[in-house]
Amino acid sequence: MPWSFRPHSMSLAVAGLVALAALPVLAGPPSDATRQAARASLQEWIDVLALPNDANVPADIQKNVAWFARAFERRGFAVSQLANGDKPMLLATQAPAAGNRKTVLFYAHLDGQAVKPEEWQQSSPWKATLKQRTADGRWAELPIERLQGEKIDPEWRVFARSSSDDKAPIVMLLAALDALKAEGREAGVDIKVLLDSEEEKGSPTLGRVIGENLQALQADAMVVLDGPMHASNRPTLVFGNRGVAQATLTVYGPSQELHSGHYGNYAANPAQSLARLLASMKDDEGRVLVKGYYDGIELDSQARAVMQAVPDDEAALRRRLGIAQAESVGGSYQEAMQYPSLNVRGLQSAEVGPKARTVIPATAVAEIDMRTVPETPPERLEKLLRAHIEAQGFHLTEGAPSADERARHPRLATLKMGGVSASGSAVRTPLDAPVGQWLRRGMDRAWGSAPVQIRMMGGTVPTGAAIQALGIPFVIVPLVNADNNQHSFNENMRLGNYFDGVHSLVNMLAEPF
Repeated sequence: MPWSFRPHSMSLAVAGLVALAALPVLAGPPSDATRQAARASLQEWIDVLALPNDANVPADIQKNVAWFARAFERRGFAVSQLANGDKPMLLATQAPAAGNRKTVLFYAHLDGQAVKPEEWQQSSPWKATLKQRTADGRWAELPIERLQGEKIDPEWRVFARSSSDDKAPIVMLLAALDALKAEGREAGVDIKVLLDSEEEKGSPTLGRVIGENLQALQADAMVVLDGPMHASNRPTLVFGNRGVAQATLTVYGPSQELHSGHYGNYAANPAQSLARLLASMKDDEGRVLVKGYYDGIELDSQARAVMQAVPDDEAALRRRLGIAQAESVGGSYQEAMQYPSLNVRGLQSAEVGPKARTVIPATAVAEIDMRTVPETPPERLEKLLRAHIEAQGFHLTEGAPSADERARHPRLATLKMGGVSASGSAVRTPLDAPVGQWLRRGMDRAWGSAPVQIRMMGGTVPTGAAIQALGIPFVIVPLVNADNNQHSFNENMRLGNYFDGVHSLVNMLAEPF
């Protein structure tokens, strides 16, 4: 079986962090047991991909919970369903080994995004389909039975909903457990596994479920098996993620739409007022001008060294995004992710296109999202944003302004914050935390080089609720290819990443914490 990853030399910028851990043994190729376990797990992976797992369909979620419960029970885990309405979560616990060992809680999710079957280039999103890329860049279908053959090309991909996000990492973990058992080895840690059933809906109940099961979920650290690897496809560790807060900003004009000929130059247009207000929030280089927005964020030399070591190709990134230059919030892509963002995610006022009319609209609305970092919780950013709006001369109302408010205030607006979900809070683990040292040792044992280390990724996963409830450090260990089309049609998983992920997990699990 081919294994696609090849070690890179360890960068000087991260050498100091790796040196904090005990020196690892030299890396070697995957053992026969690892190879065999990875191959054997492919059929399980194909089987579970056949189960629809739309987070909005309780019956589908229940079937997936039952499937994974049986899979962990076959491996000797005690399994329990954690009450969560009609979409239970799953907890699998391995019997603790003798001695005083650390316990690691592995988090993943078994639900997936909804699908539009007509968009997929295969018979069904729920039928795992094996494909290879042709010389002209197209994907050609192969018989799925080729996965049982002697030779598997690491560049082949399996296309199906949740093939990467997030069923593959769960089955990789099962395969790693099988490999250790076949070799007669115990894991170096006690293992618990929590499978979320509503991650794709923002994990709205995760904090509550954890709070109701704190004793059963007690652990020394959490490892999140989710998200894509770095674009270089090198083994990756992520130590933090931004949170998200959402707001609706409405600017009011006249009490009803007005004829733009009769009242243009007399009644202010709320769309233009909103445009000026939004323009006051950021400068031409993309930096937020709201007073105090970046306060409290300090990047020390260790953090900067780790960020500089990430092998980003920013010229290629800009080409892929179709932009000539990046904004100037940070000196690099990695540094930009360390700061909170202020993004206009949608605008609306009157109509456009064939429906456009010659009117002065009554309202103009901007939907805003703010990606938070640990130093800037949502509540603080909301206060700063409100203060900025008021400083621009706007009177903020709780709802549509009254006649009295319209008579007294020339500029009127409302700012309504969205509800806080499990994804609302940003969290970050120190780069030199023991859980990070443990994972680096395991990765180095597997590949003979330090992994790519990302201090803070830009996206949001529901770690905030879990970490706040459990009070433990965490690290995200992404195992899937970055170009996996997650959340979209034609989601896929590269087989080389699948095999590499099993090898990485075997070495992480075998490493004493």
